[in-house]
Amino acid sequence: MYTGSRGRIVRSVEEWRESLTADQFRILRQNGTERPFVNQYWNNHDIGTYVCAGCGNELFLSENQFDSGTGWPSFSSPCGGGSVETSLEVRFGKRRIAVSCACCGGHLGHVCDDSSQMTGLRYCINSGAMLFFPSRKMKKQKRK
Repeated sequence: MYTGSRGRIVRSVEEWRESLTADQFRILRQNGTERPFVNQYWNNHDIGTYVCAGCGNELFLSENQFDSGTGWPSFSSPCGGGSVETSLEVRFGKRRIAVSCACCGGHLGHVCDDSSQMTGLRYCINSGAMLFFPSRKMKKQKRK
């Protein structure tokens, strides 16, 4: 592993395979996705921080998580400071905006318009792309 230009973490395919679970590798390095409503964090109500499962980069705060009804963890905004990057993705005849970790380039999920949120955005992220670190043993209040 080495840090490339612009501080990005660069690893070989073999290094990624060794450092990630099979699901994490499929999602982060092969642009995979997971099934809705059965993934680890879609219904998480604990207070804390979500980090990239590939490199530990802080991605999302639980205070920005909301129940979008999609079955994946959804956030109104990332942590900030350039924690994520977006790019146009065209697959299977669909145009979407892909979200990736700004530090290691791992695929996280997608962002789309969501007028129900203050930011107008919904970051729909794969649980398998993240690790969650609780900050307190509390449940957050459900937003209406």
